[in-house]
Amino acid sequence: MMLLRLGDRAPGVADARAALAHLSFLPAAPRQPVEDDAAMGQGETELFDADLDRAVRAFQQSRGLSVDGIIGPDTARALDEARHRLGDRLLYNVPGHPFVGDDVAALQERLSNMGFDVGRTDGIFGPRTEAAVRDFQRNRGLEPDGRCGPHTLRELKRLERTVTGGRPDMLRESVRLLVRGPSLLGMLVAIDAGHGGEDTGVVAHRLTESEIMADLAGRLEARLLSSGLETFRVRADDEAPDEAERARRANERGADLLISLHADASVSPKAEGVSCYYFGNARGSSAVGERLAGLIQKELVSRTDMVDCWTHAKTWELLRRTTMAAVRVEVGYLTNEHDAAALASAEYRATVAESILAAIQRLYLPPEQDPPTGQLRVPRVATRS
Repeated sequence: MMLLRLGDRAPGVADARAALAHLSFLPAAPRQPVEDDAAMGQGETELFDADLDRAVRAFQQSRGLSVDGIIGPDTARALDEARHRLGDRLLYNVPGHPFVGDDVAALQERLSNMGFDVGRTDGIFGPRTEAAVRDFQRNRGLEPDGRCGPHTLRELKRLERTVTGGRPDMLRESVRLLVRGPSLLGMLVAIDAGHGGEDTGVVAHRLTESEIMADLAGRLEARLLSSGLETFRVRADDEAPDEAERARRANERGADLLISLHADASVSPKAEGVSCYYFGNARGSSAVGERLAGLIQKELVSRTDMVDCWTHAKTWELLRRTTMAAVRVEVGYLTNEHDAAALASAEYRATVAESILAAIQRLYLPPEQDPPTGQLRVPRVATRS
């Protein structure tokens, strides 16, 4: 799709303005006049002005998207999903082509608040949401068909004030971690080396992001395997699948966790540091993803001299569409001289791999066994010669 940004004139600008006005990010206002009679025959060419730029940025921030003021695929998709309100359409599970939108997220939030397990509130009507709808319907004496139609909506409306707030999803996921126990043997970790193929990612200081991440992925894979975990690479070296496809592959393999590896970039050479991202929005987040992102961030900062850029909730497609906890790790700015020097170092990459492994182990340790940050050394599993 065509990207829209400050200063552009294009037919899509009018649609974006109308959508943001409908969502109250802009005041309702008369449509601007078209540029001239010739433009009338080609579609309206409203100006992407400063007011629209501010509205787009506010919308992006509210949705856990990258705040850049640019209407690209992710922002356009989010604007489209925001059109739907619970009750506007019949919702049900369509394998391979699920309903996606704010109405689904509202349904998930309401069911979760009442104690029904929808997993994360991601706005995607999948098998887990269908199972929760069926459980709710049985509980209310309705036909358990898994469809959210008029009868189910009426019962949801009656009960909407009974239970609100809290984080039942976090409690359920915490219990699952405790039940699993501290052993990492046999755990399957999906490793996603960012970019790939013709998509090189960031290129700076004579370093290429895709090559650095491929090497880091190999080091992480080797370190995880040496400690008894199982791994699989989400992509081959010569390909660059989109985020939805990467998530589909991880889901298909039934991975327990997904780690996505990236380097960052900025127009300012002073921007530096490491950060971690997990799925989250105003309605909720991946509790395990949030915990794992925090642990990885702490381990990286403790074991290196990199600046702490904190953890952040995002709704990027890879984080949103994975059914397991997923974390995107930005291991430094290739556009920064200090960070680039670190990324070029084999020692730093080995430390990153060790930090991620330590964080994964700490994720499954009960509080009384969790060591201080930076001190855990996960042993290698003895193998027969």
